[in-house]
Amino acid sequence: MDVRPSPDPGRAAPEHSGAYLATALSLALYSGVLTAWTVYGIRQGDGNAWDFLEGMFNPGASLATQTLGPHEWAFTVAFLVIAGLALAQRRVARSAALLSGFVLLAVSLREGLGLFDAAYRDQYRHDPLGGWALATRGLGLVVALVVLFAMFPATERRRGVHPSAPGAADDPEAWWRRSSRICGVLFLLMGLARTGWAVRDLTAPGVGAGHYLRAVVDGSVLGTLDLAAPTEFTTVGSVLVLFVLGVLALPARREVRGALLVFAALELYVTVRMVVWLTVTDFFNRSFETPEGALSLATTAYALAAMTSVVVLAGGRGFGPYGGMRTEGFRTAAVGRNGGL
Repeated sequence: MDVRPSPDPGRAAPEHSGAYLATALSLALYSGVLTAWTVYGIRQGDGNAWDFLEGMFNPGASLATQTLGPHEWAFTVAFLVIAGLALAQRRVARSAALLSGFVLLAVSLREGLGLFDAAYRDQYRHDPLGGWALATRGLGLVVALVVLFAMFPATERRRGVHPSAPGAADDPEAWWRRSSRICGVLFLLMGLARTGWAVRDLTAPGVGAGHYLRAVVDGSVLGTLDLAAPTEFTTVGSVLVLFVLGVLALPARREVRGALLVFAALELYVTVRMVVWLTVTDFFNRSFETPEGALSLATTAYALAAMTSVVVLAGGRGFGPYGGMRTEGFRTAAVGRNGGL
């Protein structure tokens, strides 16, 4: 009986090492550029690094307008984490990297559409930092294309999987199927809630639906150079990602695990930041004065619980080919200790 350990099921196939390396270097480079912009914003502001760290979780503590926003800060960390996983050739990095590539591509296309506006192009020419901002946008497009073209072909065949009996308590495949479907349902419900609030914003007095939707796809609508994504873009973008990942998670596709984990962590950070802001502004004590306030509080509570659950489930260790010791691994270890069958 062959008791040699099977290849690490969480590691990418050797033929994809170049794709993972290119992805790691690209995302690390772009994360470094975003970090440089963050440091620049801190030095230009009235506070110091500690004030910035407080402002990362308390929106009311920021002493000056930062060059980047909370979503960019979160993605800076995410890019570094994904780059580390890709450098380690972990298969879980693939879907997370593809998600990052699509996000960067959407940001780049939005900015590219805005550049068709002459007044917006003039701002790039006359702003002292316009050239650097445009170079950052261009780098984002290059990184997006490198990641997408490198990672799309890096599909993995199922290797070394000997599942337990269907329905067995120690079957990691069954555990992942249940967890993935739970994550999918949580994401879809969160997407529906976000859609409801977006529709409410669109129909609010003084808010034009056309202007709102243009702000999603056109970088020139706001009329200012800003590396931080506007609320319209982040809202619609998060809704689309929640629905897409939710649908992909329902059939328990293993490839979606990394994207679920990364996006849930990003959403959790933004939600925690919102909770801190609601606490500072004493919103909790006044939330039940109106039905809208109570509904907002319920949505925030659900987001906090749902995204925490997805992080726990997607970050678990019982995933068979994507992490954790599989059942046959325990059997092999037992054979080695007890001297064979």
